[in-house]
Amino acid sequence: MDLGLTKKTWWNYIEEDIRELLKEASLLADIFENRGRDLPAGRQEFHDYAFVVFPAAKAYEGFLKKLFLDLGFIAQDDYYGKRFRVGKALNPNLEKFLREKESVYDKIVDYCQGKELADKLWETWVQSRNLIFHWFPNEKRAINFDEAKERIVMIVSAMDAAFRECKLNTK
Repeated sequence: MDLGLTKKTWWNYIEEDIRELLKEASLLADIFENRGRDLPAGRQEFHDYAFVVFPAAKAYEGFLKKLFLDLGFIAQDDYYGKRFRVGKALNPNLEKFLREKESVYDKIVDYCQGKELADKLWETWVQSRNLIFHWFPNEKRAINFDEAKERIVMIVSAMDAAFRECKLNTK
């Protein structure tokens, strides 16, 4: 799956481990493009291809944390700590009393003078991470291979938009 990763304006901005995760997602997509035709067990079909998206979703989390830190939206304690939750911070429906202290969504809206980017980052988070990596008895959220590829593209597109809209000084 050619995502043109090394040509992205943000490629050298992100940490090496985030770059590796994105390359892994691309490699997994390539491997399963032919449903694993070249695997030792032969051609495989899977019930759920969320595992193909996982490295990209993890990279997206790392990218967002770095972005939020560099924009001054979170403190170093949040970035390095184990308690900060991207999903909570990006949630536009967070309760008012929590929004003032923990919302990054509102900071993005203010910074970009509009909801478009904040909504894109949130929607990507929900569609490409939360809905496919959580399991609930009455909600089977399995995705097929084409949907997995779409989620990877969605993540890269959100990263493109964030880097473009936030105009970080990376020098």
